[in-house]
Amino acid sequence: MIAEINGCKIYYEVHGNENGHPIFFIHGGPGLGDCRADVATFAPLGEHFRLVFIDMRGSGRSEEKPPYTHEQWTDDIDQLRQLLGFDKITIHGSSYGGFISLEYALKYQCHLEHAFLNVTSANNDHHYAAIENAMNSNLPGIDRDMLDRLFNGRVSSNEEFKEMYTAILPLYAAVEFDPVAAQKKLDSIHYHYATHNAAFSENLPAYDVRSRLGEIQVPVMVTGGRLDWIVPADNAEEIAAGISKSKLVIFEKNGHSLVREESAKYIALVREFINEHTGRKEELHNV
Repeated sequence: MIAEINGCKIYYEVHGNENGHPIFFIHGGPGLGDCRADVATFAPLGEHFRLVFIDMRGSGRSEEKPPYTHEQWTDDIDQLRQLLGFDKITIHGSSYGGFISLEYALKYQCHLEHAFLNVTSANNDHHYAAIENAMNSNLPGIDRDMLDRLFNGRVSSNEEFKEMYTAILPLYAAVEFDPVAAQKKLDSIHYHYATHNAAFSENLPAYDVRSRLGEIQVPVMVTGGRLDWIVPADNAEEIAAGISKSKLVIFEKNGHSLVREESAKYIALVREFINEHTGRKEELHNV
């Protein structure tokens, strides 16, 4: 479906139980990601919950219409919440989607029931570790100049954006890299390099909500992958330590793609966390 949200045509899908509590899923990778993978992964939750999936402004099948800012993306989510008639929602954000979910929790907490923050961070310091981890991988096609341009939002075209993502894609697989599936994914992506550039050059340098984590009073489950090359698990630990009603789950054998690699376990955790409605802090390891 397409809705005009704050002057921009936004693509979204609604699935699942019409009477269920709504969960909004926020994808990562501005200009690269979209909601398709989440639609496939989280379908089992539809038995009991109302599932709302969004292609964020400037990504996927949504319109390319600036501004591409954390504030605008956050406001777009809340405008869609209002359009769909929900008072309170649960939000789920992975990677960059976790940045936006944190911003949503801080601005619109009165409309939030729970939050799920997966393989994400409360600031941009992981940026530097990611570049070093990529360099140390010795994968073909990766060099420091390419990484610097990618991580600092200086991509010159959609074609170059695809070349860069092709080079780093093997880093996302902690279990086993499937080149055939990877190529299929690369060819299916809607590339929006200008959105990526705005996110990485204009938004991330100033992104740091660590000092405000204590303002979040809703129950939050924070997950990380011990083998994550781009947002290391210590970022999840830091977020959980700063939120009073948090539950930290570290997947010891997975990296940035833990939701896809361990979908059954992850979905069980989400379902359990929502059903518990707990504010108890609890840390789990070796999942």
